[in-house]
Amino acid sequence: MYKLNEKLVNMKPYDPITENYKIRLDANESYKNLPDFMIKRIQELIGKMEFNRYPDPYATELCKGFARYYNVDPALVTAGNGSDELISIITGSFLSSGEKMIVISPDFSMYQFYGALSENDIIEIKKGDDLKVDVDEVIRTAKENDVRLICFSNPCNPTSLGVPREEVIRLVESVDSLIILDEAYMDFWRKDQSLLDVVDKYDNLFILRTCSKALGLAAVRIGFAVGNKTLTDVLRAVKSPYNMNTVAQIIGTALFEYPQHLDQSTQEIIDSRVSLESMLRQMNQETHLFEHIYESNNNFVMIKTDLANDIFEALKKRSIAIRNFGRFLRITAGYEEENRAVVEALREVAGELKK
Repeated sequence: MYKLNEKLVNMKPYDPITENYKIRLDANESYKNLPDFMIKRIQELIGKMEFNRYPDPYATELCKGFARYYNVDPALVTAGNGSDELISIITGSFLSSGEKMIVISPDFSMYQFYGALSENDIIEIKKGDDLKVDVDEVIRTAKENDVRLICFSNPCNPTSLGVPREEVIRLVESVDSLIILDEAYMDFWRKDQSLLDVVDKYDNLFILRTCSKALGLAAVRIGFAVGNKTLTDVLRAVKSPYNMNTVAQIIGTALFEYPQHLDQSTQEIIDSRVSLESMLRQMNQETHLFEHIYESNNNFVMIKTDLANDIFEALKKRSIAIRNFGRFLRITAGYEEENRAVVEALREVAGELKK
């Protein structure tokens, strides 16, 4: 009889919210769909597509579009089927079975998932009550344990906090480990905190970026890994030959034809998050529903409360979905009316829970 190997026995599928809710503020997606003029351009390009041909294995035009927008060398860019695929490829290929990998929790859960699936030895560094990354602890742990890979997001999902650029550089320069620096949410912070402009100076750094957040293409699944020439050549060699389908390449390439729209859209999302955070703080001064609201560098607001489960369920009854992390809640910024609706619902919930 065939038996699953040990690492697969207790494996569970990723379990996002799939029910229908009037307001969806749970998944950190952009609340803005593509404008009609961009959709028309995409339809025009897909109409010329040769469906019988394999896609470009290097997604050349897509990588050029990304490189122009972010001012990097396209020769250092690899496209993937979302950042998830790239994380999976790097953890599975750049480490041998049993080699050590650091994750810093709480953080994006898929780092640990893909690391374990690749049979890496996971060392979990837990953040303190302030949810900040202790760079000295990471450096010390990496050196003492001969760690081969360190993976973390900056700014972080789900904490919303960022590690300053100079501290990330200090980490990169202090260890021999390969570092996956996931900058999926960097568009919402400050451009001068990114390491994209210096990535080619380091032989141990991959930077991940995505089209799923600020750029509004969550449905299409496009991610990028940027590294020096040696790392990029290896990554292109170990990925599957046609990992990016032609439709996704066309859509992503068209997206980067409109840099002014991307800049404006990103700023509107930031403005929405600022508004949501401000309303939540004002509401909390009146109701004292939350223990702490973290200062956000992302497109969402992170909240600490012992009432997280009760609040989460109460909002679901009002057809509002947010993300529940046990003692924390994460609320993605939406349209202004959605932001106001969730704040008013929270005000109602506060009244109910005090009864």
